[in-house]
Amino acid sequence: MNGFCCICFLFLHLSLAGCNFPSAFCSNLVSAIQSANSHLGRLDLSYNKISATGMNKLCDGLISPYCRLKKLKLKRCVLTKTSCLYLVTVLKSNSHLRELELKSNDLQDSGVKQLSIGLQDPQCKLEILGLSGCMITEVGCRSLASALTSNTGHLRELDLSYNHPGDLGVKLLYAKKDDPSCKLETLQYVLILMYIILHVGILTL
Repeated sequence: MNGFCCICFLFLHLSLAGCNFPSAFCSNLVSAIQSANSHLGRLDLSYNKISATGMNKLCDGLISPYCRLKKLKLKRCVLTKTSCLYLVTVLKSNSHLRELELKSNDLQDSGVKQLSIGLQDPQCKLEILGLSGCMITEVGCRSLASALTSNTGHLRELDLSYNHPGDLGVKLLYAKKDDPSCKLETLQYVLILMYIILHVGILTL
């Protein structure tokens, strides 16, 4: 057992943000988070170049029945749509994960579409999802809107600020506030509010 794993066993919360570790380091993380001796509940890996390769390894640990991680931050980690394919396996597993922060990654609409598939899975327990600045357009908003009305969805907070939803994307998401099957309580969308202001009359507030 390496020293890093022993350290992880001591903490409930661990931040490695901005440590500039390579994607290969994720193998050490996997050993830690999937151990029956680990109690790690929150992990912040923001501002590291994890990429799809590291994400693939990390997700192997996240789907472990021994993983107790509830909150994972991956801001600006050079993640792409391929990374989302791996994250879907986590969302579809019987995961403890409740909060996922993916701010400032180039996920685009194709990546969000994959995430939306995971959000609709009966096993998904995710409650908070951060997608600020992920290059999402109207197409991605449509996928998310569909996921928000899933009968199995638990999502209550969604951050879509600094994306490009377009008028239709705004309408699709805003309409969910009155949908009884949608559990969303907080929808953060700075640019969406700008659209509402600029296009007076497209929505009834």
